[in-house]
Amino acid sequence: MQDCIFCKIVKGEVPCDKVHEDEDILVFRDINPQAPVHLLIIPKKHYNSIVDMTETDAALAGHMVNTAARLAVASGVAGKGFRLVTNSGSEGGQTVPHMHFHVLGGRQLSGELG
Repeated sequence: MQDCIFCKIVKGEVPCDKVHEDEDILVFRDINPQAPVHLLIIPKKHYNSIVDMTETDAALAGHMVNTAARLAVASGVAGKGFRLVTNSGSEGGQTVPHMHFHVLGGRQLSGELG
C-alpha cells in the first residue's frame, strides 16, 4: 500500500527507532508509547490486519511472537510481565491498517486491554 505509514517505514522512507530487523520483520519503538517499553513488531509484507494472515503465514506469525518474547527478555520486562497485543479493525482499536503487535511493559498495566 502506497499510503501505509508502516510500509514507508519498512522501505526506509520514514525514519524509526529500530530495535530489530531481519528478512521478514521490523521492530521499532512506538512514537507515542503507552508504557516505558512499547515496541511495534511488523511484518515487512503488508497485511491490513491479522485477519488477512492465513495458514501459509503461520511461520511468520510464530516468528513475530517468538521475537516479542526475546525482546521482552532483552528489554528487562519479561520477569515482571508484559503485554503482547494486536488490534484488528476500527472497533478493535486498530489505527494503522498494517498488521502489527504491540509489546508493552515496564509498569503495572491496568486490567483493561488498551
